[in-house]
Amino acid sequence: MTAEHQAEHDYGSAPGGVVEPPEVVLPQHTIFRERARRLRDLSRRMRPMSDFLAFAARLAQAQHQVLQKRQSAFTPNADAFAVAFKHGMPPLSVQALRADIDWQDDLDALLDAVELNVGQAQQRLIAELRRLDEAQRRTLAAAVLDGASGSEAQRALMPLVAAALQVAWLRQATLLPQPPKRAEGRAQTVCPCCGALPVASVVQIGRDRSRVRYQQCAICATEWYMERARCTQCFHTGKLDYLGLEDEQGSRAMPLRAEICGDCGSYQKIIHRDMEADAEPFCDDLASLGLDIRIAEERDVGRSGYNPWMIFAG
Repeated sequence: MTAEHQAEHDYGSAPGGVVEPPEVVLPQHTIFRERARRLRDLSRRMRPMSDFLAFAARLAQAQHQVLQKRQSAFTPNADAFAVAFKHGMPPLSVQALRADIDWQDDLDALLDAVELNVGQAQQRLIAELRRLDEAQRRTLAAAVLDGASGSEAQRALMPLVAAALQVAWLRQATLLPQPPKRAEGRAQTVCPCCGALPVASVVQIGRDRSRVRYQQCAICATEWYMERARCTQCFHTGKLDYLGLEDEQGSRAMPLRAEICGDCGSYQKIIHRDMEADAEPFCDDLASLGLDIRIAEERDVGRSGYNPWMIFAG
């Protein structure tokens, strides 16, 4: 076995030392602040994407401010989620609750928080969003929550709408009385908390989750356990390949690789916190856009999840 093959084998091997890691982990209310910090660091390291990542950092910091200061008008009863918990359904379903959770108020607060700290191009987008009526905003939100590309004319507005949706759903996730159960079968491909797609998976650190892989939701940031060396889309193990992102010297530029499945033709990025403790799935996925471009050029595969701050044409 060559050194490269050995490295890839070790990368995808099952973790040791953890018997029963938690199946589902709800997000912490500090996650947006942590993302802002990571994005600022990545903006200094990833020079070609510096401006974009710096803007993303400001947007994440604004998310943190809105989450800390604003209370939601959506206050379900304590037993409102009992049926969902009992039957293994997402208690905060993005399909069922998109008309109930008051995310548009979060959007207005977010625009207020970020407006003075961005350039003219972003200020024009903010002004355009302010001019939209509620129905037009709901159309944009539906595209974000469905993982769609939206219309070309309004595609640039979708990351800002996505940021508000993330605040609204993460707030509710932190208030749940307990984590939902890990789903079974095909339902494992979406978030057990809200039913949205994952942004990426992450190999965690810490006593309870050391070297254990979780998928992270692109909307509410809930994490759910997923075995390593197994496709996150079709769950097959036989045709997995790994592709990394190297710098000009051929060294690994970021603590991640894409896991590419030859059985179903999909891929998902895996972020390794055991290689870099500050790595964060949402942020590192944004900063590794070059890997998505490389895969699109070299492989006939599609991404199994999505990042709602990085909208591509359909």
